[in-house]
Amino acid sequence: MISVCMATYNGKRSIRKQLQSIVKQLSADDEIIIVDDSSTDETVAIIEAILAEHPVTHQVIINSSNKGPIGSFEVALQKAKGDYIFLSDQDDIWFDNKVSAVMRVFRAGAQLVVHDGTVVDGDGNVIDISWNHYNHNQTTQSIMSNIVKNGYTGAMMAFTRQVKEAALPFPKSIVMHDQWLFQVSKLRKLKITSIDEPLMYYVRHGNNVTGTRKRKKSEQLIDRLNMVKCLMYVNRK
Repeated sequence: MISVCMATYNGKRSIRKQLQSIVKQLSADDEIIIVDDSSTDETVAIIEAILAEHPVTHQVIINSSNKGPIGSFEVALQKAKGDYIFLSDQDDIWFDNKVSAVMRVFRAGAQLVVHDGTVVDGDGNVIDISWNHYNHNQTTQSIMSNIVKNGYTGAMMAFTRQVKEAALPFPKSIVMHDQWLFQVSKLRKLKITSIDEPLMYYVRHGNNVTGTRKRKKSEQLIDRLNMVKCLMYVNRK
């Protein structure tokens, strides 16, 4: 069983294409869990209209107050029942072979999978055929190299129930959930696999909820120290 976990916030301009690209790849035995972070536009109404037309099991959870992307994804993961969990942002578009390609890697023994994506702007114009090239990502990383620069992007990440259970609950001081999921998987020696093939359009524009603000060097240092503290705590459990 597959669980797709999505966080949304004021995504009426993009959510339709993204959700339609996802649900057609899921079966009636799969589920999609969407946590909306108190949107003030028609995002939730659009979601419910699309999901009503498809047999996939779904939950739409609306936060009573704004939790941000980390808190919203944590809520979604807590609700997820699947053996395999795919993360999704609200404004990308999955390629038709994304789920099948990732599932092949899971069947080969992977427990956390990350793939590449084609970078486009808000109008669909290609910026770079590879997000890993565009963002200078290293997808073969140690714990320390990942702390310096995270090469694992949540919108392109999927993992097993074992990873989810090891990573929850999210520590309050982590910078982003995707880096934490990688770090815990690496610490627990779970098998991590990177797919070089782009499996989605990754939209970069000024309205993205995640990844738009470059942090100061002092903030980055504090973030890295907090991550080390969190990992030390997990390692003692």
